[in-house]
Amino acid sequence: MNAPIRFIFRGQVVEAANTDPTRTLLQWLREDARTLGGTLGGMLGGGTLGTKEGCNEGDCGACTVIVAELEDGNVRLRTLNACIRFLPTLHGKALLTVEDLSPAPPTDSTQPPRLHPAQEALVRCHGSQCGFCTPGFAMSLALSFERQRLQGRCASRAELADDLAGNLCRCTGYRPILDAAEQMGHGQEDGSLPEGLALGPLQAQLEALRQDAPLDSPTWHAPRSLPELAELRLAHPQARLLAGGTDIGLWVNKQLRETGPLIHLGDVAELRQLRREDTGLHIGAAVTLEDAWQALVQHWPSLSEIHRRFAGPPVRHAGTLVGNLANGSPIGDAAPVLMALGAKLLLRRGTVQRELALDAFYVDYMQNRLEAGEFIEAVQVPLTTVRGYPTVRPESTSTVRAELVEAPERGSPSTGSGRTEKTGSSAQTEKTNSAPTEEAGPWHIRAWKISKRFDCDISALSAGMAIQLDAAGVVTGVKLAFGGMAAVVKRAAGTEAALLGQPWNEATLERALAALEADFTPLSDLRASASYRRAAARGLLMRLWLETRPDQPLPAAQLRVFEGTV
Repeated sequence: MNAPIRFIFRGQVVEAANTDPTRTLLQWLREDARTLGGTLGGMLGGGTLGTKEGCNEGDCGACTVIVAELEDGNVRLRTLNACIRFLPTLHGKALLTVEDLSPAPPTDSTQPPRLHPAQEALVRCHGSQCGFCTPGFAMSLALSFERQRLQGRCASRAELADDLAGNLCRCTGYRPILDAAEQMGHGQEDGSLPEGLALGPLQAQLEALRQDAPLDSPTWHAPRSLPELAELRLAHPQARLLAGGTDIGLWVNKQLRETGPLIHLGDVAELRQLRREDTGLHIGAAVTLEDAWQALVQHWPSLSEIHRRFAGPPVRHAGTLVGNLANGSPIGDAAPVLMALGAKLLLRRGTVQRELALDAFYVDYMQNRLEAGEFIEAVQVPLTTVRGYPTVRPESTSTVRAELVEAPERGSPSTGSGRTEKTGSSAQTEKTNSAPTEEAGPWHIRAWKISKRFDCDISALSAGMAIQLDAAGVVTGVKLAFGGMAAVVKRAAGTEAALLGQPWNEATLERALAALEADFTPLSDLRASASYRRAAARGLLMRLWLETRPDQPLPAAQLRVFEGTV
């Protein structure tokens, strides 16, 4: 590194020098922080060990911490998994651990330490047994509490369950933990909520840190502008691009892989832009999964469940939507949905931009059409008014910023002097089956995920479906994309052809189900057999028909096994 990593910890700026770029935040907390010199080092003692190591892959939540940074002039708080968060990504930010939850200590030394409302509620409701997972739960509850304070309302039990979806408990059971989550929001005698996190002068400290130079070394680059990134990418085409690190972190921790030089995208201002344009929704490559899904759900409420089931909040706060697409996993959950929505990728190489339909991006297993030195700048999703079904649960916002807004919008459109090229997709010539429009009737959008667990599980099968019907109930447009059915996420071309131009009735459904058999040759693996995947895909297509058929469509609630109970 050209300079030490600098971030705020325990109210002071700390420095980590001569650090390997892939050293994780958890390693720093449990191994390095106690060696800090000066007043802070003496004050810490063993006070950095509350953050635990459980799975070491971002699944269990025992290592949950809160990271604060400036966005649009406000302090924004996010829960993250310290076990897969590389330490250099904290440069210029602030770190809060379970030891930071307690308010200022009592002036009377004979009094016990004060607890955060989340901690008090866990004690009161017997929400801890062995205690190993408790610090992570307390951090997630603390962030949820801050959101409730800002919104001026208590969260529902269902919302709280979503807030805790990234935390696992193996002995206490979730009922007392959810009881604690509900009780921590109870007001005081005067009706106000108790005091939460003591953030103090954090905003001023973060503003001061902004003046620091970006980190740079032969193995770590952190550009802050799009032209810088484009130049770096051309100069280092073999370097690994790092956004949230929710996948690359596992390469290091579990596969013991060497990453080689890394180019961090998180500080590039243009890539953090999420904005609505005349042509649709522009989601930059550094926009988090949480922010991206919230924006999509705001327009298509029918995507609410896939949003909530897409990993847990700490992973969604770190990972990015574009990162999920670039990864190219055949069982990724975002690609089927965005293919159904007609999304395009904005690719950049130097000063040259080109557009490529998402359904033309993947070539083979973990292979795509990116050229050397090229990267994904953004994904662009066409917007149209479509008929979605109402969300079953109130939407949960698991990140907190000082000023709440309904749809995250950052900055202004990026400018550049480069030229733009458009590259067609495999479906480019489809005159009546392109991106959703309203010309031939309303679109119905659905997205489903099949996995062994409801929360925080890898899909055996996922699907994104968009179907357009005219007033007579004839299919005038259709896009059906599946993950887990082939070496790449892909559309069911034969099934779409069987539906297009046909009345959306049971006879057409039967022909489409037969065509679906020929569209894919799935494999058997640990998550599902080939026969199960075929059966599940047929079931999802039938469910689409049951929910959207012109004659007596069924409410989505009637097609769920579990409904509204936690």
